[in-house]
Order: sequence, then C-alpha cells, then structure tokens
Amino acid sequence: MPKLIELVDGEARWTDDTFVSVADEDAIPESGDVILSLARFQAEGDALLASNSRRVGVRIEPDQEVEALAYDLPRIAVVALAFPKYRDGRAYTSARLLRERFGYHGQVRAVGDVLREQAGFMVRCGFDAFEPADGATPEVWSKAAQRFRHVYQRAADARAVAFEERAS
Repeated sequence: MPKLIELVDGEARWTDDTFVSVADEDAIPESGDVILSLARFQAEGDALLASNSRRVGVRIEPDQEVEALAYDLPRIAVVALAFPKYRDGRAYTSARLLRERFGYHGQVRAVGDVLREQAGFMVRCGFDAFEPADGATPEVWSKAAQRFRHVYQRAADARAVAFEERAS
C-alpha cells in the first residue's frame, strides 16, 4: 500500500494511503476508497457517494475551481490539489478557499511536484497530507514546515502574526 505524509496535531508521520487514484479512462474498482478527477466526479460522483460503502476524493487541477465542489464538500473525504510543477502556486489558493471560505474539514492533499521547500507554505494554507516528489521523510517534512518561527500575515493555520506576538 502506498504511503503519504500526514500532519496530525502538527507532527508529520507516515500513513498508509487507502485511496486509489482512478484515471478517467479506467474502470472504478468494485470496492475501496477512490480519488476521481473533477469531471468524472461531476458525472459519477452522486452514485458513488450514495453507495456509502467507500470514501470518495476529488483531484483538482490548477486550472479548475474548487467552488465546483462547494455543494458536495461535506460528503467528500479528500480533495487532492495538483502541483504539476513546483512553480505553479494556484493550489495554495484552492487550499485556503477550502479551509477558510468553505470550512472544509476533510483531508486537503498536495499531489504532483511537491517538494519539502514548500512544506511551510502548504501547512499555512491548509494542506494536511502530502505526496512528496523529492523523497522527503516525515522528520524532514516537519522540520521544513516549522522552519520559520515568525509569520507576518494571517493564513488558514491561524498562527499568531509577529506583531501580535510582540504586543503580548
């Protein structure tokens, strides 16, 4: 079973990935948790969610809007936000929208070209699971995510900003 890094109470750890990513042209397995593309979810998601025998996730590409999931978010277990290249930061905005605007409490997963240098920014935006492309371990990921003691703007992680720390 594949593994991914998951944040639990601020600590990164390995966890088994029970979800299978299903390509649009592939058949959906008879059982087990699945992650579908947005287009496939919009076509077949209601039937899968109604079955109650599996958890369903959706993969969002950078050019797609998470707003398309707003109605279904309470029933979706995972939203996998794709980073086709580490330079493409649109998934950060999607993660913040999921957490702050839509109040999504499920797993927000970073997939694709995910590098440890991005860990701190991803955590601040609301990601809580990662498929690192650079072979990072949970220990390295935790260290990278906590690299900077002070932050200078508010984010989905609700850390106190530097001027508030100084005032107290």
